Amino acid sequence: MRRLWLTFSQAVTVAVAVVFVLATFKPDWLPGGQAPGLSPGLPTTEATRPVPPSSVTPDVLPTTTAIAASQGATSLAQAARRAAPSVVSVVTTGTAQSQAEASGPQGTEPWFRRFFGEGNGNPPVPSTGMGSAVIVSADGYLLTNNHVIEGAERIEVVLNDGRRLLARTVGADPESDLAVLKVDAQGLPMVTFGQSDALQVGDLVLAIGNPFNVGQTVTSGIVSALGRSGLGLNTFESFIQTDAAINPGNSGGALVDAEGRLLGINTAIYSRSGGSMGIGFAIPVVTARQVMDGLIRNGVVTRGWIGVQPRDLTPELAQSIQIAEDTRGVLIVGVLDDGPASVAGVRPGDVVQQVAGHAVNSTAQLLNEVAALPPQSRANLRLLRAGRAIDVQVKVAQRPRQRPQAEQK
Repeated sequence: MRRLWLTFSQAVTVAVAVVFVLATFKPDWLPGGQAPGLSPGLPTTEATRPVPPSSVTPDVLPTTTAIAASQGATSLAQAARRAAPSVVSVVTTGTAQSQAEASGPQGTEPWFRRFFGEGNGNPPVPSTGMGSAVIVSADGYLLTNNHVIEGAERIEVVLNDGRRLLARTVGADPESDLAVLKVDAQGLPMVTFGQSDALQVGDLVLAIGNPFNVGQTVTSGIVSALGRSGLGLNTFESFIQTDAAINPGNSGGALVDAEGRLLGINTAIYSRSGGSMGIGFAIPVVTARQVMDGLIRNGVVTRGWIGVQPRDLTPELAQSIQIAEDTRGVLIVGVLDDGPASVAGVRPGDVVQQVAGHAVNSTAQLLNEVAALPPQSRANLRLLRAGRAIDVQVKVAQRPRQRPQAEQK
């Protein structure tokens, strides 16, 4: 009996040990056993069933592919490769002047005067400037800013491949701050034009240029705003605002989309230090192409003009002329004697609400709508006079050439 009891206790001990080992390392071998990771007490359903090894790969691969696709979608390397060869550096040489004057704004800095003096008795030296331009045709036409080449006696462009070519000015338009250059070369890498009208706030963009003469530089950002006006930079303003870093030397360079297509010509920044503060402005490509075509074809840009002095209509002004404060339109504060608007019967105090069927709610919109009208054509103006809507027909004249009063920053 004693031997039987000893044999029984040893068998039970071995069985318990086996069960412990199986429960620890192979629980699924035991009746009712569960795989690790499942909550105790849950039934084995489709939601809680252990994933068979054969189904792991299909579950992991889409995730990895999605990450790779996401990285490819957010990388702008391909856009940079497409657009960068068409962006060149512009080196200008101007009229002879003193070194301090040639330095531009730096001539007023104390450290600059310390080394170069106040300009009295200093020998005249040629002033030099740096900027950027965009190749828009394989036979050598380039777009840039007017303020990049204004007053230059010699213009040289440096291509992305290192070639240096002399350029001449085909035409310049100070009112839009655009200019067209021409170099004698063929087979140049030209930019592909995009559609700035299709832009939306938040779209990815690249700014390409030669900031501070360090060499071609690509910066990225988003479209921060559209249709910016009232900045006092140009007569005609409808800027693309971006937070892509734009610095001195970027002027005339390209603003491109995620496909490397030209959206605008970088032209100005808002800055308290001279460097980028995340607020840059570009002239939309739709405007740039219109100006470019006019300059290449005629040497000048032809715009409509009616001879009025407009002003944005504020609630205070609306109240002063006894109309509803929420009235939309542009107040006419002056009319040129014998000008097209005067002949048509437009008077000071009238509120222009439509030009050729297009609503206008700001001075910039009014100027742009009138400028788009062909000279010698007739256009309908919808006016609000003494609270009553009237229509007048105006014969559009050609806008006189003039320089913008605001100095380019």
